[in-house]
Amino acid sequence: MSLTSFYKDNADVRDRFRQEFNKPKFLAKNDLVVPPLTTRYSTVGTAFDYLLRFLIQHLNPHTIDKGYWVAETAVELLADDAKLYVKGEKITSRARKELATFLKKGQMSDALIESALLLATLDPIYRAGLGHETIGVLHKDDIQDMKNLISAVDKKLFTSKTLCMINPTFGSASELVGGADADLVMDDTIIDIKTTKKLTLERSALDQVLGYYVLHHISGVGELTPKPTITKVAIYFSRYGFLYTVPLSDLVDSLTFPKFVQWFKRRAAEAFPSVTMRVGGRKGPS
Repeated sequence: MSLTSFYKDNADVRDRFRQEFNKPKFLAKNDLVVPPLTTRYSTVGTAFDYLLRFLIQHLNPHTIDKGYWVAETAVELLADDAKLYVKGEKITSRARKELATFLKKGQMSDALIESALLLATLDPIYRAGLGHETIGVLHKDDIQDMKNLISAVDKKLFTSKTLCMINPTFGSASELVGGADADLVMDDTIIDIKTTKKLTLERSALDQVLGYYVLHHISGVGELTPKPTITKVAIYFSRYGFLYTVPLSDLVDSLTFPKFVQWFKRRAAEAFPSVTMRVGGRKGPS
């Protein structure tokens, strides 16, 4: 369970988000610069998340990283299958070595791109308990798709001035919803990455990144002290090389937002009672 499932599985949660947060007009008309080469959208999207994070680490030496990948957690879940466990270990070990080389030399190699795709074959094991048969499977057209996607990145968009965090969690607030981590926080902006061929602002995508802001309001991103100031949310449309950014002042009503946060905490406690017990020692948030 997670923030995503909390939102998708509960109609009243979706309705409350729509009531609380304005949806801005989305007028972007950018051209599709990286059309998909395959129908393995999920694998390529996950792999690009990894590859973009690698690039961001190179561009921002001060990047705060939680120190582990979902793929590495997935490997732990393969412990009962010796063959798959060894395969997973080889994938993550190779990826760590390729990343270290990239961070040192700054040259993005085919091997690093392949490693990102291989890591993406492990993620479904953790997220859905599926995909064992595709672990370690590579496709040449996926590799080319990834090359095209990373070539479309404007590095200036992902070079921070002060704060850079990749895959940060939100402390006890993440636990409150059974798990949540954002793709990226850069300076005062929470950014979500979407590798989709459609340039549309889906309500669910907007609510996802706003959900991260709610969690930040509760516990703070990365549990940093003092709590970083977040003033914007953004979505990076990777196939368009386009970062859509919107000020929170355009979305959030400061008068009603505190009550919404209290409602969110109560509703999460209802949806995840066992998690709430672990976090707070009793049912219901304080």
